[in-house]
Amino acid sequence: MDAAKVAQLRAFVGHCKSDPSVLHDPSLGFFRDYLESLGVQIPASSASKSHVKQESGGMPSTEFGDGNKPKQKTEDDDDEDEIVESDIELEGEVVEPDDDSPQKMGDPSVEVTEENRDAAQMSKAKAVDAISEGKFEDAIDYITEAITLNPTSAILYATRASVFVKMRKPNAAIRDADAALQINSDSAKGYKSRGMAKALLGKWEEAAFDLHTASKLDHDEEIHSVLKMVEPNLQKIEEHHKKYERLKKEREQRKAERLRLRAEAVDRKAESEYLSVLQDGNVVGIHSSVELETKLKAATKLSRLAVLYFTAAWCGPCRSIAPVYKSLAERHPKTVFLKIDIDEVHNVAHQWNVSSVPTFFFVKDGKEIDKVVGADKTGLERKIALHSTKV
Repeated sequence: MDAAKVAQLRAFVGHCKSDPSVLHDPSLGFFRDYLESLGVQIPASSASKSHVKQESGGMPSTEFGDGNKPKQKTEDDDDEDEIVESDIELEGEVVEPDDDSPQKMGDPSVEVTEENRDAAQMSKAKAVDAISEGKFEDAIDYITEAITLNPTSAILYATRASVFVKMRKPNAAIRDADAALQINSDSAKGYKSRGMAKALLGKWEEAAFDLHTASKLDHDEEIHSVLKMVEPNLQKIEEHHKKYERLKKEREQRKAERLRLRAEAVDRKAESEYLSVLQDGNVVGIHSSVELETKLKAATKLSRLAVLYFTAAWCGPCRSIAPVYKSLAERHPKTVFLKIDIDEVHNVAHQWNVSSVPTFFFVKDGKEIDKVVGADKTGLERKIALHSTKV
């Protein structure tokens, strides 16, 4: 067996040992099937990052956190797996960006004479001949000479850009195309060369824009040929993005709905607890300032009116109004009726500045909104009816 091929195979096997995830690359499916037919167990592939696969693209990558362990789901994932975008099979050649030093550009401040223009045209003619012979490096030298002689010519920059495209040097081509368009914003060849260079870099949206612009400025079969490759890729990418934006939106909607239902459940539980504290339809006796605070807080949480009835065992009018107060509690179950004996809870009576009994305070959202002093049955009924309707 050829020694060079054996060396390549040995290097590949070594790479697989150091990074088994390589075996999950779609292009190695035939090899993976062969290994499995021999009883080899291929390590499971971790979830890969979102990526777009092109013909010259790399292997799918895996997102890792500290210690090279796969990232764990967080609480925010809310029982749903992370959406992993699938690969997109795209047409056309995509190259690695060229990182050569920027090519020599002309000095726009130089005064161009007729003699310089003629000399530039001669250099351009030599470049055209070199291009036809496939001598691209020579063509670059000739056009660079022409640009030096006539740096105000957009067509010279655009021509050199087209040669860089043929040489698969997209970044150099883009620099020249930009220079051409800076001189002449309607340079069809400038847009064409830049569009073709963008396509080589896989920048399909930008490539389509430039190529369409070029086709509006000048009819060119080559432009339409490149567009036939660019536009399907662009459509695939747009459909891919729309699909995953829709999936992400649906996932967020489901998450929002779960959070809403969870919040409603918490609210229902809290409401149930508050209702048990307030005892709808009953007069609740208060025996401490803490107990009063708890009842008023519950009333506030449920947006209910609370009535504080200050009384005393020795008070005759209090005894006469007590049945009325109990009847009102039964008739207004959504209003909180509290009863406080001033002799039992001195500090609460002092806090509310109670100077005589019976005294009734009407409280909403923790604040006093009205008051009735004395065993005024009519006044008490009127105030409760008034403020209960505002709840």
